[in-house]
Amino acid sequence: MGSSQRRAIQNYRSRLSEKGLVRFEVLGRDSDRDLIRSLAKRLTEDTPEASRLRTAVSKSMAGDESRKGGILAALRRSPLVGADLDLTRSHDAGRDTDI
Repeated sequence: MGSSQRRAIQNYRSRLSEKGLVRFEVLGRDSDRDLIRSLAKRLTEDTPEASRLRTAVSKSMAGDESRKGGILAALRRSPLVGADLDLTRSHDAGRDTDI
């Protein structure tokens, strides 16, 4: 690549960084190309709609992990709930050893 091309790329990327943008690659299916590009383009805008979209996508990607008490809820849904299991441990002194 020539020095003028390299300088043009550096100038372009510096203008992007002044706007608070960075360039990066993502991997995806070819059928999702237009969707990913339109989503990325919309997220670069500094509008209330972009903020709402960013929030919605973040919540969607977080799923149920953002809620507190997830482990407790999973344990309550367990098929062993209500089963009379004896989970007490025996308290023996251990074995005798010669030191």
